Amino acid sequence: MSMVIIMIQDHIDELVELLNRASYEYHTLDKPTITDQEYDSYLRELINLEEKYPEFKRADSPTVRVGGEVIEGFNKVIHEVPMLSLSNVFNESEIIAFDERVKKEIPNPKYVCELKIDGLSVSLLYKQGKLVRGATRGDGVTGEDITHNVKTIKNIPLSLPEPIDIEIRGEIYMPKASFLSLNEERKRNGMDLFANPRNAAAGSVRQLDSKIAASRNLSSFLYHLPNAEQYGLHSHYESLEFMKKLGFTVNPNIRKVNGIEELLLFIEAWTKNRENLPYEIDGIVIKLDDLNTQRKLGFTAKYPRWATAYKFPAMEVYTKLRDIKFSVGRTGQVTPNAILEPVILAGSTISKTTLHNEEYVTLRDIRIGDIVSIKKAGDVIPEVVGVLEERRTGNEIPFEMIKNCPICGSVLTKKETEAAYYCKNPHCDAKKIEGLIHYASRDAMNIEGFGDNIVEDFYNMGYLKSISDYYTLYQYKEELMELEGFGSKSIQNLLDSIEESKFNSLERLLFALGIRYVGKKTGKILADYFKSMDQLEAASYEELLEVHDIGETIAESIVNYFEEPQNKELINTLRKIGVNMCYEEKEIRENVQFVGKTFVLTGTLENIKREEAKEKIELLGGKTSSTVSSKTDVVIVGVNPGSKFDKARELGITIWTEQEFLENM
Repeated sequence: MSMVIIMIQDHIDELVELLNRASYEYHTLDKPTITDQEYDSYLRELINLEEKYPEFKRADSPTVRVGGEVIEGFNKVIHEVPMLSLSNVFNESEIIAFDERVKKEIPNPKYVCELKIDGLSVSLLYKQGKLVRGATRGDGVTGEDITHNVKTIKNIPLSLPEPIDIEIRGEIYMPKASFLSLNEERKRNGMDLFANPRNAAAGSVRQLDSKIAASRNLSSFLYHLPNAEQYGLHSHYESLEFMKKLGFTVNPNIRKVNGIEELLLFIEAWTKNRENLPYEIDGIVIKLDDLNTQRKLGFTAKYPRWATAYKFPAMEVYTKLRDIKFSVGRTGQVTPNAILEPVILAGSTISKTTLHNEEYVTLRDIRIGDIVSIKKAGDVIPEVVGVLEERRTGNEIPFEMIKNCPICGSVLTKKETEAAYYCKNPHCDAKKIEGLIHYASRDAMNIEGFGDNIVEDFYNMGYLKSISDYYTLYQYKEELMELEGFGSKSIQNLLDSIEESKFNSLERLLFALGIRYVGKKTGKILADYFKSMDQLEAASYEELLEVHDIGETIAESIVNYFEEPQNKELINTLRKIGVNMCYEEKEIRENVQFVGKTFVLTGTLENIKREEAKEKIELLGGKTSSTVSSKTDVVIVGVNPGSKFDKARELGITIWTEQEFLENM
């Protein structure tokens, strides 16, 4: 071999080593040592040399990662050590139960907590330090050979710094940015979109043409070393450190914890912060750290006893729409409701949710029998957001809006300017019951103990026919105590709560009366401006329009309400009973952190109720809003904050955690 040829071969080796090291520093260590331009220049030089001298092309050359290999089909792979899945836990009590089971065998267990990457499990096999096979988990015993696609993933090493035989397991995933870019491209080309990054990653590694996988910017995290003891390792955490030294990308957000309290704190932190990650996670994996104790606990037929996976509450689920039922609200609005096969969403079991109105259903072509997608809307309310049309069987029943009230049979009416239908019958039982329920509700008069069923039962028994009847229930105390499920103490509690409601401030009463378009916020504005019911009753249409945030529709509704003789009679009756008709101004305890600022709350607050938090903000001199905009000063973030949190970050708005909010009060 001539000296020139030897020099060329040496230079190719030099370029391969340089580029592989640069790739490792960029993708695994996140500490690039050369620029992108330098990398591209060296890579082009290597490609040119390999084209001229293909006999010197190395198996671990970075040019392998561009793809190009096409296979006829996937070969089956038998895993020498089965790739078992993990058992799942879904809430704090189940996590504690897992810990208690471990403690029966292992006193004072120490765990390693890892983020559960939402991707596709992979097994990587190396011989003499060279990657020889990549395989899917399959059924745990038999997987598929995807080596040609694994080689295209830039942070999976094609060769190791040590010439060892080893198997490493982990997850192939698609970063969020790659997923969005891929779907944008597919949309431009008129192709079906991937539902989520996990599906996109799985679809990418199961391509016969490796160029497709190479184009999709997949990545990986490695987290498991079967037979770790063979390499002189004694704990799972040591295994992770060993994998890092070999050049594998191990997720940086891993923590050793001592006991259940630290474990739960780790889960709580990542439940709040997972949206900030550049990749999807769907839970937290919990593993005993010590390998000897892992071996002692062993396995069930399906799962290791020494590990489990906490799954985050789902924010989108699929279920079957069994039926559509119609309800009548206190204003007479008739609403279609989806009756669902019960499904767990964000930690709650959902079996029913609103479909809003006829237009909402018809625009989405929602049919009885459909498989529908349910999401949390506005952080709290479950909502049907779409239909899986590909799952239709042909037996689904198209939606039809009813023409008559489902309770009293009256013909429904609809204004041209509104999407909703209304029952106009003033004697409709459903409207009366809903009005009574609303009056006692927490944000209205806050009469504790009057759930929907109790109000309906008392209505049907004749004790509650009008709002004013709440205040005469004491006359039937002996009779009520004889009802099943009630006793002296429970009835007395109801009566005490009714008596306390007389002293509520005017804004609660205005909201409780059910005046159309007068919600909680509008009730507060009116009470603050007019100070008493007498002043509000006497206000003209023009005077109402002078009030900030009171428009023509609300003003007209208020005037119409007080013109109705039965409404005047109700208010006079409540006044005689002793219900407060004045605005009780609360003393504002000004706090410089709050004065003049607008706050938005998002997510679930764990240590304070949302309404209480809003009240505290107002008492400290601030105000609250339901939407994030450039006028927002602070966004207070609870668990699972949603899109408001994202918008706040995008606009550079100050963000407080719940703890920071409580500390600043």
